[in-house]
Amino acid sequence: MRRKSAHQSKKVWLAFGFTFGICLILGATLSFTNAAEAAPSNDPPLQVGVGYAGPEVCAACHTEIHEGWKVSLHANAFSSPIFQQNWDELGKRFSCLECHTTGYDPQFDRFAFEGVTCESCHGPLQSGHPVEPMPVTPNAELCATCHETTKNEWEASQHGQTGLQCQACHNPHGQAIKADSPTDLCMNCHKETGTSFTHGTHADAELECSSCHMYTSPRTQAPIEGLVPTGHTFSVGSEACIGCHQDTVHTRNTIVELTGEVETLNTLDVEDLRIQVQEQEETISDLESRNTVRLYTGLAQGAIVGLATGAVAAWVVSRKIEVVEVEGDDEDE
Repeated sequence: MRRKSAHQSKKVWLAFGFTFGICLILGATLSFTNAAEAAPSNDPPLQVGVGYAGPEVCAACHTEIHEGWKVSLHANAFSSPIFQQNWDELGKRFSCLECHTTGYDPQFDRFAFEGVTCESCHGPLQSGHPVEPMPVTPNAELCATCHETTKNEWEASQHGQTGLQCQACHNPHGQAIKADSPTDLCMNCHKETGTSFTHGTHADAELECSSCHMYTSPRTQAPIEGLVPTGHTFSVGSEACIGCHQDTVHTRNTIVELTGEVETLNTLDVEDLRIQVQEQEETISDLESRNTVRLYTGLAQGAIVGLATGAVAAWVVSRKIEVVEVEGDDEDE
């Protein structure tokens, strides 16, 4: 009985060990082949002053700001179809969530709220608020936390060199510009630009300042990791001109050649040109007279040759007829 019991016990332990090993292998395999998806934490709600309270808490007092934020790019930074597509293609890297969610925790790969909420810039809600203001440093360095490419372009621009910060042009809560149109925004500072020919003709064509000064090539696919040019250097390159004048850009050589010919013509003496025209007219008249003489001469020569040739032909034919008639008379006799 003991041997049988020991034998059964061995089978049990073997079965347990085999099943346990299979589970370990499957778990390890799945962890490498399937990327885990970060999701909002299911832990109890974070306490004010300790964690993130969420945009709805802010909306209780800042209703107007919250309404504008709800339809902004920041609010939809996580739910955007472009981001979701790009995130899937990159294997759902958790590092993307640092900019596309609020309260991302890299240690546990989780976040507090989707999108860029109030607390992404202002920090977690403080226990002393609203008596104490929420801390925020409204400068380009704060925006550069996520918008690094734009910040680098801005630094190379005259706006960056003069210290004109992002919020001077952009509403930080809704991301819209602080004017009805890009041109209206630019005209707040650049009031005299429309007097130049280039700016005037483009304005007449109803183009905005941003049409040229913030031109970027049209994208044919989703941006990779959000790294795309945004036109914040405000410089106008050849690609901006080609974007509208593609049919005329490559005629530049012809324009240069024609310009050279015009300059050459401008150096000619008008009196000399008149003399040349008169001489050419006389030459043409002389050639026409000669052609007329040649025509009549040719006709006369043709007539003479024709008469002579016709006479010879008639004589030959008459001789043949006479021979035939004589031979016919001989046969009759």
